[in-house]
Amino acid sequence: MSARPQLRGTLVALAAGAAILALAPLVAETYTLSVLVIYAILALSLGLIWGFGGILCFGQAAFYGLGAYTYAVAAINIGESTLPVLLGIAVPFAFAFVLGAVMFYGRLSDVYLGVVTLVVTLILFRFMNATAGPAFAIGEARLGGFNGIPGFPILNVPGEPRWEIYDGAFYAVCAGALLLVYGLVRWLLASPFGRVAVAIRENEGRAELMGYDARLRKTVLFAVGGGIAGLAGVLYACWAEIVTPGLFSLAQSAEIIVWCIVGGLGTLVGPIIGAVVLGYAKFLLGQQSVIDNTLILGAILVLSVLLMPRGIAGVLADAWARAPRRARRARGRPGAARRLRSPDRA
Repeated sequence: MSARPQLRGTLVALAAGAAILALAPLVAETYTLSVLVIYAILALSLGLIWGFGGILCFGQAAFYGLGAYTYAVAAINIGESTLPVLLGIAVPFAFAFVLGAVMFYGRLSDVYLGVVTLVVTLILFRFMNATAGPAFAIGEARLGGFNGIPGFPILNVPGEPRWEIYDGAFYAVCAGALLLVYGLVRWLLASPFGRVAVAIRENEGRAELMGYDARLRKTVLFAVGGGIAGLAGVLYACWAEIVTPGLFSLAQSAEIIVWCIVGGLGTLVGPIIGAVVLGYAKFLLGQQSVIDNTLILGAILVLSVLLMPRGIAGVLADAWARAPRRARRARGRPGAARRLRSPDRA
C-alpha cells in the first residue's frame, strides 16, 4: 500500500474514533468510559506484539503494573505528575527491552517465551504482596504490600500541581492518549520496521536469510508493547488513585489475552473492541451476585472461539464487505425490471 492511501486510511480511522469517543459521554458516565479507554490501550499493547509480531506474552500485566507502581512512587517523591508519567512509560519499556533481549537472543521457543513472561508476572505479584514492612520504601513512598500505595498525586497540568485533571478532563486525556497510541502504532506497522516485523511473524527463518535481524526487531517491538502497557498503568493509577499487587495478577494477564481473542487478533481495532465490550460487560456483571462473573466471561471466550474465530472485528469486516454487494444487487434488480417493461424493448 502506498503512503497516501495509508495516510488517508489512518486519518479516517482517527476521525471515526474521535467522533465515537466524543459522543460516548452521551450514553455513559465519563468515570466508566475512562477505565474502558485505559483497557483499550492495554489491549492494544498486546494486540501489537501478539497479533503483528507473533509474540504471545502471558505477562503483559507485568508492564501494566510496573507502569502504575512507577508512577505512584515517583509522584509521591516528586509531588506532581509530569516526570512520573514519563517514568511510568520509560521503566516498563526498558524492562521489556531487557527481558525481550534475554528471551529472543536466547532463542527461546514460543512455549518457553510464554512461560517466562508468566513467571515474571507471578514473581512481581508475589514480591509486591510481600512488601508490607516499613523497610520496603523508595524515598517517601512505602510499597504497602497487599494494601498497595494509596494517596499519591493524580494527573495534573504540567508544571501546575494544584490543577488536577479528573472527571471529564481526565476522560479527554485518556481518549487523546488512545488516539495517539493508535496512530503511532499504525505508523509503526506501515514503516519498513513494521513490515519486516510482520514478515518475521510469518516466517522468521526466511526473514533472517534475507539479512534482517529478527531478534533485534522482536525485542524492540516487545519493548514498544511494554511501554504502551506502562502508559495504560499510569492512567489506571490516576483513575483508581491506588495501586495494588492485583495489577500483576494472573487473572489480569488472562483477561488481556481474552480481550484480544474476542475482539479479533491480527487487527488494531479488534483488541480495542474486545476490551471495551468485555470491560463494560464485566462492569455490568459486577452489579449482580447470582452467577460468577468468571464463568460468564469464560463462556463468552469459548463461544467467541467457536462461533467467531476471527473475533468481533472479523465479523464486522465481513459484514462491511458484504454490504456493497447487497447494495449492487438491490440496485440491479429495479433496473432490470425497468428494462423489461420499457416500450422500446417490447
